[in-house]
Amino acid sequence: MGNLVIIGAQWGDEGKGKIVDILARDADIVVRYQGGSNAGHTVINERGTYIFHLIPSGILYRGTICVIGNGVVVDPGALIEEMDQLQTKGIAIGKNFAVSQRAHLILPYHKAIDRASEQSKGSRKIGTTGRGIGPSYADKMARIGIRMGDLLNPPLFRKKLEENLVEMNWFLERLYKVETFQVDKVYAQYMGYAERLKSHIVDTTTLLNRAIGKHKTVLFEGAQGTHLDVDFGTYPYVTSSSSSAGGACTGTGVGPTMIDAVMGIAKAYSTRVGSGPFPTELSDDVGQGLQERGREFGSTTGRARRCGWFDGVVVRHATQVNGLTSLAVTKLDVLDGCQELKLCTGYTYRGALYKEMPADLDVLTGCEPVYQRMKGWSASTTGATTYKQLPAEAKRYLARIEELAGCRIDMISTGSKRAETIVLRNPLKCSIRRSKHR
Repeated sequence: MGNLVIIGAQWGDEGKGKIVDILARDADIVVRYQGGSNAGHTVINERGTYIFHLIPSGILYRGTICVIGNGVVVDPGALIEEMDQLQTKGIAIGKNFAVSQRAHLILPYHKAIDRASEQSKGSRKIGTTGRGIGPSYADKMARIGIRMGDLLNPPLFRKKLEENLVEMNWFLERLYKVETFQVDKVYAQYMGYAERLKSHIVDTTTLLNRAIGKHKTVLFEGAQGTHLDVDFGTYPYVTSSSSSAGGACTGTGVGPTMIDAVMGIAKAYSTRVGSGPFPTELSDDVGQGLQERGREFGSTTGRARRCGWFDGVVVRHATQVNGLTSLAVTKLDVLDGCQELKLCTGYTYRGALYKEMPADLDVLTGCEPVYQRMKGWSASTTGATTYKQLPAEAKRYLARIEELAGCRIDMISTGSKRAETIVLRNPLKCSIRRSKHR
């Protein structure tokens, strides 16, 4: 078996948690490589419902090692809270869990700046969660970030904290006119976190590369989606990290020649949370129906997701920038009962036809989708576990998605439970290891 990256092919919330949960059974290690506690992956199995924000969902399997890579920004308080909640449900967290020394910390001033900055934007709000993700990444790029490994060196941590708070408190007080932070209080709080987390903070880059050298199988778990990627998404309405496949390498220290396949996850329709262009958005009863049937509310924020028809331009772009080798289509069952379905095949803007994703935000905001109409199906697909069980119309719909995306479908989700899945091919087992790299 090979090493596989799981990527959201739309704007996040595609159901990556469920797919990772299914595939983690065949993985030795599951590693999260970007984002922060602004992400939410929901897994429903025979033991109950689990919502993950930082810890990879592979933690549900005994013997699977779960890793938070260097590309993630970590709120240690949120991480400890998540660990406690999982342990309360009987999930063991010990030597099976590691956090990169190089992962950057989210500190209280990051959250304060995030909230104050978003509030000051008025109608230009990005739609952040206020969890300090962007400001932490900004500090990382400004080379003033504080990393998880610094928690293990208290004098160094305090020195960096003191230096940063001089500037951050000035911004908070003078620019945003909100409460500032005291060094002693923040230092004491984070030393408490350090005591709890110190046994998990390790050099995960070495851990991962040694494991791959021993022919262990690694599953790379992305957060958000391709079109929230800071480079390839609908900028500036994006997240602050590389949520595309390239982030799996920079966010873990595993080289690209060690990656064998990339699976994109896409809903059978489209959703988006927060602000930003959304060409196929439906503001009518059809969109509301998708939202209600699909229970389209964020697992992290509870915010309602905007809903629309499947966008072939969006997913085709994801295939290109990620080098997708296969797709998993989720929530097919939500379309049950729709008499007519539409798929976006391109955009028009001022008389011009766009078959590829435009980088110009004005074009993307003002464009009109070009739709292909397809007949829906009345039979239920909920819980289907074989392709033969699907109505003929559903099969035609999926075949057209493959054509538009330029990528084959390996998995189809027909419900929220682990068992409600059609596995045409297991991408981990199909991945071919290149012997010259091993």
